Amino acid sequence: MSHDSVLTSATTSARVFRAEKGTLYVLATPLGNLRDITLRALDILSSADLILAEDTRVSAKLLTHYGIKAPLRALHEHNERKSAATVIGLLQQNHSIALISDAGTPAVSDPGARLVAAVREAAQPVVPIPGPCALIAAISAAGLNAEHFYFAGFLPVPAKARRAQLEKLSETLRALNAALVLYEAPHRIRHTLGDLMKAFQEPRDLIIARELTKTFETIRRIPLADAMTWLDAHPDTERGELVLIVDTPAPGQQNTAPRDTRADDAMLNRWLPALLEELPPARAARVAALATGLPRGAIYDRIKEKRT
Repeated sequence: MSHDSVLTSATTSARVFRAEKGTLYVLATPLGNLRDITLRALDILSSADLILAEDTRVSAKLLTHYGIKAPLRALHEHNERKSAATVIGLLQQNHSIALISDAGTPAVSDPGARLVAAVREAAQPVVPIPGPCALIAAISAAGLNAEHFYFAGFLPVPAKARRAQLEKLSETLRALNAALVLYEAPHRIRHTLGDLMKAFQEPRDLIIARELTKTFETIRRIPLADAMTWLDAHPDTERGELVLIVDTPAPGQQNTAPRDTRADDAMLNRWLPALLEELPPARAARVAALATGLPRGAIYDRIKEKRT
């Protein structure tokens, strides 16, 4: 950055900002520690005509703490699409609006993306006010082997859909040599860890980041294979919001030896005929993948080829 750029940046950051008329601000709020809010965020919240919040009861605590008295209206996953027309109408009448979530950055596994898309489609300005984000906070403190990561947000709640998605993700991430990052609710952590252990059977580490920025913040790195044992020894982990990161194998753990395709063929020739007598093709491919370690998609393609 040039000297002139530094001076310009310093001058810009020193002034007080006011929310511009007809503008939607997508504004990040603290994950838990109220001191993590930015000065620019406070400027915008204090001068906005309206604040849209995922849960007005949660956001009211933050606003009360900082003496912010702007009107507060709920915008959540159940009313987001219907509210878009009203919000656009207010913006077209030159109202300034700030969009916040319960914690962190809106539209990152939280409501907001549909509203932002509708506002942009209506040609009204959308301005991000960056700040706390659980995803980035967890990655920054994880010390990952991976140079890349894939953020999957929250996995599906139904067990079958969750396992199917993890199966697809595991194949993709092996090809990309990328880490997997998830959000998870505490009451589902045990089921999700069990499914992660099945989806990633090679040696990998798991980073569990819980209650980030709060009093009982916990960030632990453990072997994924030991996840259930660790959870049994730390039952408090089943309380509080979580970020889970499945890292790539360490360089010394990478399996770089080429697969013996002839051995793979022989193994499938033994497994598939028996499985297909008892199971439909998709389930047969899944069982064969678990038994052989081969990609489910490749096995399923092979089944289709044999049947055509």
